[in-house]
Amino acid sequence: MDKKKIDLTSLLKQHFGFDTFKGDQEAIIRNVLDGNDTFVLMPTGGGKSLCYQLPSLIMEGTAIVISPLIALMKNQVDAIRNYSEEDGVAHFLNSSLNKAAIEQVKADVTAGKTKLLYVAPESLTKEENVEFLRTVKISFYAIDEAHCISEWGHDFRPEYRKIRPIINEICKAPVIALTATATHKVRDDIKKSLGIQDAREFCSSFNRPNLYYEVRTKTKDVDSDIVRFIKTQEGKSGIIYCLSRKKVEELAEVLRANEIRAAAYHAGMDSAVRSQTQDDFIMERVDVIVATIAFGMGIDKPDVRYVIHYDIPKSLEGYYQETGRGGRDGGEGRCIAFYSQKDLQKLEKFLEGKPIAEQDIGRQLLQETTNYCETSICRRKMLLHYFGETYEKDNCGNCDNCLNPKKKVEAQELLCTLLETVVAVKENFKSEHLINIILGKETSDVVAHQHDELETFGTGTADEERTWNAVLQQALLSGYLLKEVEDYGIIKITAAGKKFLKNPKSFKIVEDRDMEEEESDDMPMRAGGTVVVDPALFSMLKDLRKKVAKKHDLPPYVIFQDPSLEAMATTYPITLEELRNIPGVGEGKAKRYGQEFVDLIRRHVEENEIERPEDMRVRTVANKSKMKVSIIQSIDRKVALDDIAVAKGIEFDELLDEVESIVYSGTKLNIDYFLEEVIDDDKVDDIYEYFKESETDDIEAAIDELGDEYTEEEIRLVRLKFISEMGN
Repeated sequence: MDKKKIDLTSLLKQHFGFDTFKGDQEAIIRNVLDGNDTFVLMPTGGGKSLCYQLPSLIMEGTAIVISPLIALMKNQVDAIRNYSEEDGVAHFLNSSLNKAAIEQVKADVTAGKTKLLYVAPESLTKEENVEFLRTVKISFYAIDEAHCISEWGHDFRPEYRKIRPIINEICKAPVIALTATATHKVRDDIKKSLGIQDAREFCSSFNRPNLYYEVRTKTKDVDSDIVRFIKTQEGKSGIIYCLSRKKVEELAEVLRANEIRAAAYHAGMDSAVRSQTQDDFIMERVDVIVATIAFGMGIDKPDVRYVIHYDIPKSLEGYYQETGRGGRDGGEGRCIAFYSQKDLQKLEKFLEGKPIAEQDIGRQLLQETTNYCETSICRRKMLLHYFGETYEKDNCGNCDNCLNPKKKVEAQELLCTLLETVVAVKENFKSEHLINIILGKETSDVVAHQHDELETFGTGTADEERTWNAVLQQALLSGYLLKEVEDYGIIKITAAGKKFLKNPKSFKIVEDRDMEEEESDDMPMRAGGTVVVDPALFSMLKDLRKKVAKKHDLPPYVIFQDPSLEAMATTYPITLEELRNIPGVGEGKAKRYGQEFVDLIRRHVEENEIERPEDMRVRTVANKSKMKVSIIQSIDRKVALDDIAVAKGIEFDELLDEVESIVYSGTKLNIDYFLEEVIDDDKVDDIYEYFKESETDDIEAAIDELGDEYTEEEIRLVRLKFISEMGN
């Protein structure tokens, strides 16, 4: 098999029905086909599974997929079988199988029918399974949820540490490790533990530009601060995370007492109640969920507009995951964390009694969170640096520090002192120890290593500890220092740092915030993603949309999507003709639903004596209008959609984008002739029914709910049918 000449796109279409790959998928698959070790960091919904599923079907032998979740294994095996005529193409081997089922699995693998064998790490270590797998031709090993291998990951599982020795016992073959979230330290730990240090890395960006980050001092009036903030966000969905179940219950009660539609959610509640709470949130019967971190894993509500951390999170990795549940539709997402030294001390106390190594890791992860909370530099820059990603800008324009920048001060001499100290202690100590030396603190560690005799000992007493912390953090961000990955927390000097010591230049820093001194004022109304010029009108439009949706028995998004309402609240269209210029509102939609909306806007404009913008055109699509007309005509003539894409010289998903734009603008299209050719009737009915019940038209949410047996393309096509029939 000449791997270079393989037409992967055709094979993708043949096996999975997709026309194009997402992101790095094709490059990853080629790397696996070439027999190389591979490391994949890809966010949820990015299509990780396909990266090992497709090569397993192409390559000779059986791919061993090691996965921690038994339920997930069954789903994935069922999904693969749906794509194949042969049930034996995929199997799983875990503790849920009886003896007869295990024999069937082994028979299919031995006969060469099985291309994918999912194995739980515990099952992999069983002697009889090792013996059996020695007799099998293995194409490669795929380690799913690979962060479980690292003690630094957010879901460490000790049995994952045994994977490499077992692989060596069975037989060597290429390894692909896959995870949705991992810091630089965790990535290195995964590769070291799996013996794949030379693996080619494929990493997607962690940057979420639409998320606004803010850290506020936590005072005794924090509940009142939160109530006041939520009152400014009327009608918007939000999540508040608390560390304890008790606080979850208490805060939810406080919010309800203040006429805020809020519900509690934590693992101690009955599963039926938890399920009902999720449904209420998705269907907008509840605006705010107060939860422990148990909430949000299985839900993808695209329009969560704020995520509040009532307590400081235990790690930046956990914080990133939780804030990531905000603004998934690309719109506004405000992430506000409350921070106090008391919370920090409480979390440190929780670590007591745990094994020493675990305590050490826990404290270092907490230190990273503290540095993030207390910094005065761009929070986005700091967060991305934690995940090993460089953010080039100094001001992101969408965090509290960048919107209210503090004055920079010259710190060239301070940086030289710090770099000299790192060199003097032979690059062998952590940040706290270095700052203790500079501040002249005679701690037991400093005295034991005779570091009280160093030239820099006590030379930094003119400046506060937080100033030195700021110098150290900003030296790390500027690349003069680095934290040693292998021995986490040890500070080393880089080549750039040595160069700076020889030829010092200007080095300006922003001093860290003194969180204890800062007062908690009312939360300012700041932008985070989309800015709505008239929040009062936007709120009224949302209420009207809900009323119209209820009247027609449709989800609100079918009437108008949020971006359309935001544009209306920005440009105040008061006639149907002006309304048609709003993105996502075509002639059909304007005629069907528009009159009530323009009437409401006109009243609002008159009552408040608003001066409307002269230019009513929000977005022009003149350059695309010819193509849209041509697509509509082709669909009227019942030309197959894939043939239309070929004729227009565009990819199939680009064609779907165009058709979605046409349908969401209110034009009715009938694509039944195409659906009958490409999708089973039962599938069409299932997907159609899903959108009837769902509060969101988000594709990823639909995939999560419907399962892997439905492709993204199938869901998009049926969504077109649904919007066209129900909304236009």
